[in-house]
Amino acid sequence: MNNDILPPKRPTEQPVEEPVTPPDAVQQQSIDTPTPSVDAASESPTATEPAVTPVAPTRTKRLKWIAAGLLAIIILGCGALFAWYQLSLRPVQASSTDKVRVTIKPDSSAAQIGALLKEKNVIRDERAFALYTRISHTRSQLKAGTFTLSPAESTPKIVSHIMAGVNDQYTVTFYPGATLNIASTSADKTPSHRQVLEKLGFSKEEIDAAFATDYSQDYPILFAGKPASADLEGYIYGETYQVAAGSSVRQILMRTFDEYQTKIEENKLVDLFKQHNLSLYQGITLASIIQREVPTKEDQKQVAQIFYTRLSKDMMLGSDVTYHYAADKLGVPRDHTLDSPYNTRIHTGLPPGPIASPGLSSLLAVANPAAGDYVYFLSGDDDKTYFARTNEEHEANIRDHCTVKCSLP
Repeated sequence: MNNDILPPKRPTEQPVEEPVTPPDAVQQQSIDTPTPSVDAASESPTATEPAVTPVAPTRTKRLKWIAAGLLAIIILGCGALFAWYQLSLRPVQASSTDKVRVTIKPDSSAAQIGALLKEKNVIRDERAFALYTRISHTRSQLKAGTFTLSPAESTPKIVSHIMAGVNDQYTVTFYPGATLNIASTSADKTPSHRQVLEKLGFSKEEIDAAFATDYSQDYPILFAGKPASADLEGYIYGETYQVAAGSSVRQILMRTFDEYQTKIEENKLVDLFKQHNLSLYQGITLASIIQREVPTKEDQKQVAQIFYTRLSKDMMLGSDVTYHYAADKLGVPRDHTLDSPYNTRIHTGLPPGPIASPGLSSLLAVANPAAGDYVYFLSGDDDKTYFARTNEEHEANIRDHCTVKCSLP
């Protein structure tokens, strides 16, 4: 055989043996090893390979949730703050008829004014007051002075009131039949003169000082015959007055004394009391008892007749309201046997002094009593007054008309 025509020998080719990879390793590699980008198109996973899904929210989504939560909290907080602010600007008591005297000193800051108004209970919240005056740009416009404010006014209205800077007049009422110091009770809701002044914002010290002042030189007619040791019981005339907001307790009391002395002079009470052998002081004392005993004018005149009859016969007045006053003043239980010079159930004659402030009708009843010969009277359970000439008639009135009241101490 001719070797020249034989094809040339090819280089020896050794077969390359690829390592055998276990199936599990192949699967793990397909998951863990990223595919080179140049082969991405040719080596995309087959339909039989499972898709990989995330098992937790991404960080971006978590941040979005956190931001949304914070926003919700901020919105709720702002809403709550706004609701508090609006509520705090409302009146303390919308239906109140009270009037409160407030004196704002010069150079008071808005914070000091707010604290004062809160102390006087005419605003709900001093922080809301401060915030309102800042937002409304009214801080620098608040004026010093004495103002009559009400818990029924809103904070914006009170701010406007103070901005006006006009010292007010206000109404003060002292009640006929009220005592000087004995506080009102559930049985007798009439406020004492002290309570009326306290409600206007005056301190105990201011009231005590005014009550202890001697006014006799300013009102010689009114205070004629009043013992120097006696207090002002019976001398604050029960009436409604218009008073300047900056008035002191002393000035307010003098306003009542002006009215009282005028009534005495106009009605010639000194002369009329003298006709019944009474001084002005004694006439005021008797009128104060009648004022507490019966409410109506005609009944007061008849009761005045009864008391004059008893005095003339040297009988005890027998008035329950006198020992009530003595017991209440001493702070002890009411007892008709109470050993007190005020107790006309055990002592004859008039008590040492007035037991309350008489009204004009009771003063006139003492000056001009009704005609008659009655000796007894009582206030029945129906609030009518029943009169009797004999003790037997009186006992019958008690039995028929005074089951409840007459059993009270």
